[in-house]
Amino acid sequence: GYRVSLQGNFFGRNDTYVTFPEYNPRKHIKLDPPMDIQSNATASKCQIWWSVENVPWYLAEILQYELQYKEYSTSWEVALNKTLPNSLSQVEIEATELRSGISYTARVRCKVSENEDSFHSQWSDWSKTTVFQRADVPKVSEKILNTKTMQYLFIPLSFGTLLYLFWSCKLSSRYCYFLTLGQKASPALTFPRQLLSFSHSIVCTMGILR
Repeated sequence: GYRVSLQGNFFGRNDTYVTFPEYNPRKHIKLDPPMDIQSNATASKCQIWWSVENVPWYLAEILQYELQYKEYSTSWEVALNKTLPNSLSQVEIEATELRSGISYTARVRCKVSENEDSFHSQWSDWSKTTVFQRADVPKVSEKILNTKTMQYLFIPLSFGTLLYLFWSCKLSSRYCYFLTLGQKASPALTFPRQLLSFSHSIVCTMGILR
């Protein structure tokens, strides 16, 4: 350790005052604030990352970070804080913690982890801020909705028409009879052909709607 003293001339006398009888620089560290803070927000989460400079490698591995974020229009006094559990210089905020359509701003600071006995530091100053906004969940286009609606309406109507033709054909066949050779069949016998033709039309129309 070191001994830190203060010398001065007080009232015409030269005096020495010992301010720190045993000063250890390892126990009095204050780092520069993180730099280059950036963010990327989607509909499900927001990713925030940053970098640190002028930090020895043996300290960079034992740093801890604190993230602070808030709605852009509010004060930092009501901001939310997250103390990160590791030394990774990035964090994710779930979309459930963010309001849609609202801009947020975030900043971060760092210090040596409190779990370290060999070093001790205070929090650095806050970094510069980054601004982000949660992306809205993509909406289904009106065209797709209209197509789905047509399909849902068309299918039951088509089967209802098929059922009607089927029963009409069945009832009409009870009264039809075969004519002599060379004569045309009763119109009632044409219902199966109409039924088959209509079914084919339905299948083609459903394929177009898809």
